[in-house]
Amino acid sequence: MRTRCNESGSVLLVVVVLVALLAATVMGHLQVNAEEIQLMQNHIHGVEAMAVAEAGLNDALARLRADSGWRDGFTDKPFDVGSYTVSVAGSTITSTAMTSHGFVVRLEADVTTAPSGPPYLVRIDELRINP
Repeated sequence: MRTRCNESGSVLLVVVVLVALLAATVMGHLQVNAEEIQLMQNHIHGVEAMAVAEAGLNDALARLRADSGWRDGFTDKPFDVGSYTVSVAGSTITSTAMTSHGFVVRLEADVTTAPSGPPYLVRIDELRINP
């Protein structure tokens, strides 16, 4: 009878160790999945912020096409999932976007405006992202 108890005890020990290993493996996979989900959400929010900053830049370019002397800019203009602020300094347009999730993207564009118009031809000579 003693051998049966010893055999049952060793089988139980093996089962406990296997269950512990399985639990650790499952927990590891769950952690990796949670991190991947967070990375994906961060990427989506970053892309949203980029789209809002591009909207600000396009808004400014449209104003410059209509009036080559326009330099007023915009402050916290709402757009989709956030807002943008645009400033114009000389030939540089800066569009800064902030989303409702707190993501920020800044675009700077050096532009050249043709002297004849309206509509004025506006060319982007250089574009910088998060300078």
